[in-house]
Amino acid sequence: MAPNTPLSYRNLVIYEIYVRNHGPNGTFADVEADLERIRSLGVDVIWFMPIHPIGQLNKKGSLGCPYSIQDYRGVNPEYGTREDFARLIEKAHNLGLKVWIDVVYNHTAHDSVLVGQHPEFFHQDAQGQPVTTVPDWSDVIDLKHPNPGLSAYLIETLQGWAQFGVDGFRCDVASIVPLDFWLQARQAVEQVKPGVVWLAESVHAAFVEHRRAHGLSGLSDSEIYNAFDLTYDYDIWPLWQLVVQGKLPVRRYIEMLRFQDCIYPANYVKLRCVENHDQPRIMHLAPDVDRALAWTAFEAFNKGAFLIYGGQESAAAHTPSLFDIDKVEWKNYPLQSFLAALARLKKEKAQLEGRFLVIKAEPAIQAVWNHRGGSQYGIFNVTGSQGYINVHLPDGTYIDQLSQSAIRVSGGKLRLPEAAVVLCCSEPLILNPVFCELLDYHVPAE
Repeated sequence: MAPNTPLSYRNLVIYEIYVRNHGPNGTFADVEADLERIRSLGVDVIWFMPIHPIGQLNKKGSLGCPYSIQDYRGVNPEYGTREDFARLIEKAHNLGLKVWIDVVYNHTAHDSVLVGQHPEFFHQDAQGQPVTTVPDWSDVIDLKHPNPGLSAYLIETLQGWAQFGVDGFRCDVASIVPLDFWLQARQAVEQVKPGVVWLAESVHAAFVEHRRAHGLSGLSDSEIYNAFDLTYDYDIWPLWQLVVQGKLPVRRYIEMLRFQDCIYPANYVKLRCVENHDQPRIMHLAPDVDRALAWTAFEAFNKGAFLIYGGQESAAAHTPSLFDIDKVEWKNYPLQSFLAALARLKKEKAQLEGRFLVIKAEPAIQAVWNHRGGSQYGIFNVTGSQGYINVHLPDGTYIDQLSQSAIRVSGGKLRLPEAAVVLCCSEPLILNPVFCELLDYHVPAE
């Protein structure tokens, strides 16, 4: 874990934007006009997928991928000008929003400005031509780390964007760039703008294994935490997808969440999400809408920062193409209030200062944020079960914080929700070790 990472980063709500597909014109101005609505979701941070000019040589699709970058220091003219982006940042800051941008320092476009200026910055084949080390990434060529000149150029670029007004960096495939570079970059950026936040896109374990087998950089999440504040939860993502699809029991996923608590530093911060630009929308992945909502609610409730991918509030099932114009269908934002309620809960003392514990996996996930001033008790019906379940709540009537409907607990039981409920108690819960049967793990009474 980066030594100065605040634990409060676990309570961040981050909103991912692909400018090309966000608004009617695919411009910074479109996003600027939408900022107040985005803020009303309870968002703290806006993360922009790459805003730079896109490579055209060997491009994929009609317009090319934003992760195939021509110029790290330029702005994609499709989106607007640097002045337009500066104005967007200023408005975001005035609304209390932070702005992060994507950093893609493993590879560039084939027609990157660096190819002609610094061919020594790239991996090359026997004929001296720049190449990629990942065969499927045919539209990019790989930067060759370590290289002092390359590092200096990239770090100077990061410093420039920090001084421009950017508050954080989401670093693409950070696990396949050497750790020494990230440590150096973080220290250098801190000198020009203290407090910049660093999010690593870590990679699946199989990718790390493959890279190492070929003598290439492949960092574990534990290594990544030396330089970064947050990482993706791709260490367990493939298993989570199988659980969502009903191919593995829910208990397997909860076991891995507990495992994360054991192997990472006590103040680790994971990015929790149910979809992003590289993954299927949850409305597509889950077997039905209620399961999609249940998983969304649990991951927002889970210990870690929460990501909303632009269009998620519209209950979109289609993941926009990276390579063409493929607009989000907003449909009057049917999940706006649902996501806003989840975000609000992350700002309450129970989640800010309390202890998180999953106490049941099936037939529904039961999890609690326990705090001396009260607790949040979540029930997430990710399996589509029906009937009544035992709960560790005093009898009485509660108000579900997601729907504002009344929920009755009688005889230590309540009727399973169709998707999810979060109930608040004014007192901390005393957890019975017998009730906490998960994984043969007994929680001592508090």
